[in-house]
Amino acid sequence: MRRRLALLAGICAAGTAAAQLPKMDDLLKGVDKLPKTPVSPLPPGTTDDKTGAAGIKEALAVGTERAVQNLSAKDGYFGNAAVKILMPPKIQKVADVARAAGYQKQVDEFVLSMNRAAEAAAPLASRYFGDAIRDMTLQDVQGILRGGDTAATDFFSSKTRDKLYAAFKPTVAQKVNEVGATRAYKDMMGRYEKVPLMGSQSLDLDDYVTNKSLDGLFHVVAEEERKIRTNPAARTTDLLKTVFGK
Repeated sequence: MRRRLALLAGICAAGTAAAQLPKMDDLLKGVDKLPKTPVSPLPPGTTDDKTGAAGIKEALAVGTERAVQNLSAKDGYFGNAAVKILMPPKIQKVADVARAAGYQKQVDEFVLSMNRAAEAAAPLASRYFGDAIRDMTLQDVQGILRGGDTAATDFFSSKTRDKLYAAFKPTVAQKVNEVGATRAYKDMMGRYEKVPLMGSQSLDLDDYVTNKSLDGLFHVVAEEERKIRTNPAARTTDLLKTVFGK
């Protein structure tokens, strides 16, 4: 089977080329060469190692493609209540005071701008997910096959979270300025600090938005994984039906 994933056109603030998920035929190269280290046999009725490895890689490629596409679209974060980036708890009091003082617009603009920055950074995940898929071992594959509904997502998180943070943060830092998050934040903070006895507050805005972006990304990847594992309609290829069919 030679199935090509669609190109993901990603907004990259640093001006890099559009991100692209790995092609399925590239991912399946070397499946025959996975190290034959001693591992316990697969449960009765499951597929052989080669088919299982191919199926897991395809499931990961399909799930991450869908997640990145959804989150990088306009309102990918802002319009999804499960991953929407909300007011940082550290400055929630600031927002409450600003609203009470008649600055609801500034508060709303700040929240929207944080989500727009996350949507702009989301396509960067494609490269790192692709690398993690290509580097999988036979033991990784079998662990994911035997794992729970989010075993693949947990694998991704352990392999890519730190790298994604390093990649996302510069883009987030640039985008929070471009989309107005920093301006809205400073405006809101300025209104707050003018209130007697309120004092000053501080927040690493880039760090907050970056971490919340990644939390949302892995949440959506986990949702896609659950669909493939539990919903036959989400198994859109013969290979996925073979590996995950019950």
